[in-house]
Amino acid sequence: MPIYEYVCKKCDHAFELLVHGDTVAECPECKSRKLEKQHSVFSASVRDGSSALAPSASPCGSCGDPRGPGACSMN
Repeated sequence: MPIYEYVCKKCDHAFELLVHGDTVAECPECKSRKLEKQHSVFSASVRDGSSALAPSASPCGSCGDPRGPGACSMN
């Protein structure tokens, strides 16, 4: 069962909802069904307790390479 993130277009309330089968999402504040689904960021734990999706370094300042400083030929 996936968890979705929504923002209500009527009252601007942000919330998460665990969706079962044919569940119809509605805002828990105003009960509106006019919702905007948000993009979710997720992570997974590995045996050592670190996040499997956490970046190991920040992007390169020269080119923006996500592998980090020194990963590209610009340095």
